Amino acid sequence: VVEADLVEALDKFGNICYVMMMPFKRQALVEFDSVESAERCVSCGTREAVYVAEQQAFFNFSTSQRITRPTNADDPSSGNKVLLLSIQNPLYPITTDVLYTVCNPVSNVLRIVIFKRNGIQAMVEYPDSSVEDAQKAKLALNGADIYAGCCTLKIEYARPNRLNVVRNDNSSWDYSKPFLLQRGPHCPLLPLPGNSRYRRSSEEVQDVISYPLLVSKSASSSSSFLGHTSSSSVAMVSGLHPNKMNCSRIFNLFCLYGNVEKVKFMKSVPGTALVEMGDEYAVDRAVTHLNSIKVFGKKLNVCVSKQQAVILSQVFELVDGSSSYQDFSLTRNNRFSSAHSGRNIIQPPATVLHFYNAPPTLSQHQLHKLCTEHNVPVFTKFKVFDAKPSSKTLSGLLEFDSKTEAVEALTVLNHHQIRIPNSSNPFTLKLCFSTSSHL
Repeated sequence: VVEADLVEALDKFGNICYVMMMPFKRQALVEFDSVESAERCVSCGTREAVYVAEQQAFFNFSTSQRITRPTNADDPSSGNKVLLLSIQNPLYPITTDVLYTVCNPVSNVLRIVIFKRNGIQAMVEYPDSSVEDAQKAKLALNGADIYAGCCTLKIEYARPNRLNVVRNDNSSWDYSKPFLLQRGPHCPLLPLPGNSRYRRSSEEVQDVISYPLLVSKSASSSSSFLGHTSSSSVAMVSGLHPNKMNCSRIFNLFCLYGNVEKVKFMKSVPGTALVEMGDEYAVDRAVTHLNSIKVFGKKLNVCVSKQQAVILSQVFELVDGSSSYQDFSLTRNNRFSSAHSGRNIIQPPATVLHFYNAPPTLSQHQLHKLCTEHNVPVFTKFKVFDAKPSSKTLSGLLEFDSKTEAVEALTVLNHHQIRIPNSSNPFTLKLCFSTSSHL
């Protein structure tokens, strides 16, 4: 569902001033020009089915009186010829070629700049006389997936009205000056990178989304991706609690977004660690989903490191007595190496955790006790999935009061080993963020 689908379906209730898409929640905020229009929309939705892009939608009043705009303009509907694109759940590389392929069919693109301060964002500029073209592009693309089930576009109007491009490459391009740097024709970096161990085929994600902007293809011609990758497969994370964070707990959190190879705390910079991951796409995902989250009362800052690898040096003892360096390259707890890695669903931190691989006899009381013993927040709701008769493990959901509490519980308890009587091997409890918003 994109912004245009909402406008088309709800325009009958009154003039729409603004729309904010929230793809991960499968929700959106729609601001009408009058309360009466909003009342008509909600009232109609309670009496009869209202469909948006052939899917039934449900409506309620928001607690907000007005959607917060990204600019200071009194009339945001007037728009801007520069759009700000935030790419959510970026499983695959985002380059100027990819964005040009997506944005140019709507209207001619003038300039593109990609930056990675807080996740992956980009600005796309349309020609001076094309504010209407930028509006049309926002309407058509806001909320759409570039690839099936990932790389979701969240589009707002940007503050600057012109982009400054000094060279044409994967991160910036001025299409009015093609000779800033000679390169081949503008073609998308497709098919998806077969050299990535995280590659997911279109068949594996076809049930997730119906209308990707770009289609996955076989890995047979993946050589087109050579040389078109992100800068590093190492992430730098700062703001770590000195007494409560260690290499294993960093692994527990980062392994949700890709294989973790090595973790090293920096002795010269307290509360900071380097995390080497399986490839640069995993780092992009970690930056997108973990930057600015709170863990043990401290805000994490996750960014792409200038280092190309984590080198073993200056090993010291952390506050909890564990080593400042750990190699996870051979651990079976990495989730993106097996044949089932395509089943991994990349989710941002949420209040609901999905647990699996637990002992079949595990009870709510035992899980409650586990949280208490490890001094992490206790879940408020508990749900067990019906298991097949042949199943040897238990799975279900845990809901916490806040996202921060869920993050802390996952950081500590993910991969905790649970022993049960008459069993020679322990069960490794596995946790991840759920797609469910509540139980």
